[in-house]
Parts: sequence; C-alpha cells; structure tokens
Amino acid sequence: MKPLYCVKVGSATIDRAALGESGVHAEIAQLVRRGARVLMVAGGAAGIERHYRAVGRPVPRLRLAGGDAIRYCPPEEMAHLVDAYRRVTLPAVEAGLRAHGMRVHAAPAVELVRGRANRPLRVQSASGGTRLVRDHRAGLPTEVDTERLEALLEAFDVVCLSPPIADAEGGAPLNADADVLAAVLANALRADHLRLVTGTAGLLADPDDPASTVADLYPGEGAAYAGGRMKQKVRAAEIALQASADVAICGPDTMSDPAGWTRFWPSREPAPDLALLTRAAAVPSVSGDERELAVYLRDWCTAQGIEAAIDPAGNLVAVKGNGPRRLLMLGHLDTVPFHWPTVWEEGGTLFGRGTVDAKGCLVNFLEVLAATDVGEDCQVRVVGAVEEEVSSSKGAFWVRDHYPADAVVVGEPSGSGTLTLGYHGLFKLRITAGVDSGHSAARDAVSAPDALIAALAAFREAVLAEAPESLSAVIDMRTERRPGRDEATAVLNFRIPPGAEPDALIKALPEIPGVDAAILRATPGHRGPRTSPLARSFSKAFAANGIRPRHVVKKGTSDMNTLATTWEGVPMVAYGPGDSALDHTDAERIGADEVRLARAVLADAVAHWLGTEARR
Repeated sequence: MKPLYCVKVGSATIDRAALGESGVHAEIAQLVRRGARVLMVAGGAAGIERHYRAVGRPVPRLRLAGGDAIRYCPPEEMAHLVDAYRRVTLPAVEAGLRAHGMRVHAAPAVELVRGRANRPLRVQSASGGTRLVRDHRAGLPTEVDTERLEALLEAFDVVCLSPPIADAEGGAPLNADADVLAAVLANALRADHLRLVTGTAGLLADPDDPASTVADLYPGEGAAYAGGRMKQKVRAAEIALQASADVAICGPDTMSDPAGWTRFWPSREPAPDLALLTRAAAVPSVSGDERELAVYLRDWCTAQGIEAAIDPAGNLVAVKGNGPRRLLMLGHLDTVPFHWPTVWEEGGTLFGRGTVDAKGCLVNFLEVLAATDVGEDCQVRVVGAVEEEVSSSKGAFWVRDHYPADAVVVGEPSGSGTLTLGYHGLFKLRITAGVDSGHSAARDAVSAPDALIAALAAFREAVLAEAPESLSAVIDMRTERRPGRDEATAVLNFRIPPGAEPDALIKALPEIPGVDAAILRATPGHRGPRTSPLARSFSKAFAANGIRPRHVVKKGTSDMNTLATTWEGVPMVAYGPGDSALDHTDAERIGADEVRLARAVLADAVAHWLGTEARR
C-alpha cells in the first residue's frame, strides 16, 4: 500500500500558491511522484470572502462571549458557503495541481463526511450582555465514508476535500474547521503523515519573532503557544496523535523546510538518551515511505556535527573521518506494514512498530557515531538503508556498489548479549499454473489451484533435495480468470543455509507443462568466523560489560547477505538490541535497559576496532 499524506492547506497559502508565492502545489506533486497518495483538505476563509463580495452578500458574523469574532452560519447561509468552495477555493486548488500534471478530484466533504452539530453558542448581544444562538450550523466530523474515499484515492493522484460536512441527523450541512476535518480524515484512513500548512513557521514561542519556532511538543503542551486560529491547529494535531500519524504544523506556506515545523510526538521519552529512539519510532517508515524518517535523522546528525546526507537510493548516510580503515554500520529505516502510536509503558518499555526491527539498532549506531572519536586513519559510516523488508533490498544494493568497507556491523536485533555471525539466504519463486477454462464437474477436471498445488509440491521437493536444511513457506497466493484461461499464482519462499548455491537450486527446478516459474530472489546465505578482528572486538566489548555472549546463525535474511554477494573476505557481524521474536508482530516493544546495554557494548566494540580503548 502506498503511504498516505493528509495535507491541510489554508486559504491564504492557496492564494499565495496561485500567485507563485508558495510552492505548496509543487510540493504535493512531488509527494505523488515519490509514490504517495495525497488527501488534501482546503481551507476557505479567503475564498469565502471573495465569493460573498462577488455576489454582493455581506458575511454574517458573531462575537463570542470571550471576544473572538466568528463567521455566523445559520441554515440559509450554508448553500452560499458550499458555493464559495465549489466556485472559488476548489477550482483554484484544481488549477494549481493540474498545472503540475496531477489528476485531481476536488469537492466539499458533504457526501463523504458526516458529523454532529455543536452546542448552542453564547455570544455578545447588542445590549452588552450575552445570548444563546441555536441555529449556528457548525459541527465536529464523526463519520467518514472510508470505502468511497479509498476508491477516490486509488483513482486520482490527489483528492481534495473542503468543509462543509453533512449533519448525521439531517438538515442543512455543518461548517467544520478544516484543520480538525483533516485530523479526523487522517485518523479514519490511518494516514502515515499529517501536515497542517500555515502562514507561520509552525508554533512560535514569541508571536513577534518569526524565528522562534517551537520544534517539539507533546500532548497537552501546544495550547501554551497557540492563539486565535492556531488553537484549532493544535486541537487537530492532538486529535491525530490518537491514531498513528506523523504530525507537524509547518510553514510559512510550505512543507519543504523542517526548520519551520512544530512536530507533535505521542509519547515523551523517560530520559534524554532515549529521545532519538522515541521519535524515530514515532515516524512511520513502512518500506517505500522512508524519506520522512531519513530527513529527520539527517537533520539530527547535522545538529550533532556529523556529515550526513540522503543518497540517490534514499538511504540515510552519516560519516565521520576520511581515513583508509573503514567501518560500516548498516541499519535499515523501513518497517513492515502497519503502525500504531508509540508509547512508553511502565517499567521502561517502548511499544511501537519498528522499535525492535530495527530502529533500536539504527539509533544506537547513530548515537555511538556521535560519541565516537574517529582517528585520522579511520572512517566510520552509518547507513540507514531503504527497502530492507521487501525483496528489492534497494538500499543494500546501493551500499554494496558504492560504500566499500573493511568491516561491517549490520543492525538487526538478536539481543544485547548475542552476536549474529551469519544468516540463511533467500530463494524466492513466483509460480504460475494455468489451465483452459472448464466446468469443475467435468470428468478429470483439473482446476488452476489444483495444478498450482501440485507444482508447489514438485518445486519444494526439488529444492529440498538439493538443500535439505532449507525452510520453505508459501507466502502469497491468488487466482485469476481470463477469457478461456484460468491461472493460479503463488510465491514460494525458501530460507537456504550458508553453503547452498542458488545457481545449483535454479538448475534443479523442474520443468512442468503449463507452469511458469520466475525467480524473484536468489541470495546465498553467509556465515563469518568468530575469529575475525571485528568479532574479537565484540568479544572484548562483551567481557567489559560483564556479558557471556551467544553466537548464532539466524534462519532469516538480512542486508548482510546482499553485501556478501560481492564483498569477499570482509568481516561481517550483526548486532542490535531487542527480542527478534517480536519482529513483525503487533507486540513489538523494547526495553530502555536493553537499548542502553547494547549501546555500551557497541561503543566498546567500535572503539576496539578503531584501535582505541576510549569509552564513549
């Protein structure tokens, strides 16, 4: 599934984009070109004012008991409000996005979102007192037609919605705050990222100082910095934190400058040395959606004085030193699909997707890099690779071909007291069986699934005869009916032990009439010795921290296998905190003490390999 961005853009920013003073439409188009789905929510204050002037109608207003002025929306005004969006705001959005080649669907949300009306308003009266207004048509979104909205997101590059919304109890539509609408939509669709684009550089500590952006906030803290319209943005941000989106108020009039962002984090770290892990875990980074995390970690590195960049593959690359002895610490940015709000539980445990596999490992690499004094004859490079969790291994192949090293630590969890010396390889086949269409009740009828099941058994038998210690599993299966032809397809996955040669497995595959086999991945296993200088450095580090380590070869596959396809003779190990049994589960969590102990071991091991006994 492509990542989903929910982007709320205020009417003033839309106007500036139309005048060429803001590049927000180009930024949205860039998200689409990176492979994201985009749901835009358009604010309409400026467009409403223009529409009312054009039709010669005054904008009715009320002054609340507290003194704030608001637009008055009795039932007779709602048709004019809908018209303002349809005739002014949404056409401007469509024109701006289509100028960048985007396919756009833009409409008020009345057919897709329902809500409940707010309570009566207490407003100032002409006599100087207060009175209740009961016919003000404003409300809170509560129900989203996610099925129709998902279909629109599938059909268009950008879907743009605006207020008003429908009243769940009938009657005239309800005006809804556009920021809150964006947050409710983000939660309903489980958006990965919510951006509330405004005319200032996020929330300001000093409203008179445009450079006083408050960079990081936690639930309940935003109200202290919000006045006027910003109150609704803070409200929206905190609504979105209830799900799992990566939330930021950003500007001025742009998403492209993180220096102008106020980010909202769902959980505060229990100690400063756990801040980076807490925040890295809170930024969704499912395979294909790693860029937001890469940018955040790049900026963190830069703030620590570390040279850092994002390479052409999308990897985070952070480097210290330029000497001839080169140590590579290779982690990965991506996680398997599905995420949820990160939270620190009692007892010092961080619960969230990626905490174990493998953000805990990557963050420890960066923390150790920041604290390490790299000598003149050495270089330490940390890479956060993309697409490790999918078959492409795009990031690791780029590393293999561009960042040679003399030793490699791969960031994968096996626990602070375990050193991984190697991994099984991966041999993955897509097998398709096809038969002529026919009735299943016909004599000797063989369906496409029947043919596929028989083929899977034959392929499994052939591979296991060549590599008996391999593990196999069917990890995907589907059927398709075409005119005159039925097909069934499955992906058959083998974990092959070190020493098993993929070329020999390929030669052993049977040829079966009506069956096609495509090789999706053929990566050999790899196992390194316990006696390499790198492994000995870890042995010293374990001893210094009072640990009697385990040494394992794991049944899974990591980016170590990709490097080993061409990096002959380069010592490699894998090390990282966390219980790997929690990988890819909905119970993924990691303990603070485990993270800290693994960080101490890693720092000592790196110091030993670099030739210094200095501790952090």
